[in-house]
Amino acid sequence: MPYADLHVHTTRSDGSLQRSEVPAAARRCGVDVVALTDHDRLQPIEEPIVEDDGVTIVNGIELRVELDGDDEPLPPGERPEPGERVDLLAYGVEPTPELEALVERIQQDRIERGQAIVDRVEDRLGIDLGVTVDDGFGRPHVARAIDDHSETAYDYEGAFDELIGSDGACFVPRNVPSFDRGREVLADASRLVALAHPLRYPDPEVALERAGDLDAVELWYPYGGDVDLEPVERTIERYDLLPTGGTDAHGEELGVEGLSEEAYSRLGLSTPRDSGTID
Repeated sequence: MPYADLHVHTTRSDGSLQRSEVPAAARRCGVDVVALTDHDRLQPIEEPIVEDDGVTIVNGIELRVELDGDDEPLPPGERPEPGERVDLLAYGVEPTPELEALVERIQQDRIERGQAIVDRVEDRLGIDLGVTVDDGFGRPHVARAIDDHSETAYDYEGAFDELIGSDGACFVPRNVPSFDRGREVLADASRLVALAHPLRYPDPEVALERAGDLDAVELWYPYGGDVDLEPVERTIERYDLLPTGGTDAHGEELGVEGLSEEAYSRLGLSTPRDSGTID
């Protein structure tokens, strides 16, 4: 069982765990360190790393960026043509005004995009999904709502495959910051910036090439099946990067993947002082 799971989502974005439930879930799964990495949302934690009921909680974020984006604002109501996009994981976050402003802009875009997807799905299926589009809303919320409507022909996976995936009839692209902008802002606000799940992207080679501009890359990840990690290991060696890892948990099962105690200690995230429990 991994010592540290550095990729966990809560209800602050599209996970099912409340923040207050994370320590108990971690103990139940035998995990000592958890990084909260909700999509494009900051955690309301004053310290970058805290102790909560015997579990170390790392304040983090997962930020979607576009490799060749230019950060130019689009006209009102216009959506971008998505290019190659990747996710950056930042650990030990202490929010700066620049990061707070960036996240606020992204969240407003997520809300507008989420409502557009909901409208398309409801029009196409002739149903009322009964969802509220607010901060942290994402496509998994839509997929769960579709799955709850047994009268449709789609379950959770089918909703992504046929409707709201990147090739789906109801898909709407997000407007995200460029890789360079995201990396710069995260580097100023955190202790470590990593490339998330590099082998999930359409062109892993291109994604791994950009990892050289970061501190780390996610090596241990539950890809499923027989996945060759050699390209990631080669990138780590080539650019002298730190390996990170995590479950990408959206439910209660933590520690499916992660780091050993030795690997976690190499990240240089300082031992937290006891700050009490998280509200």
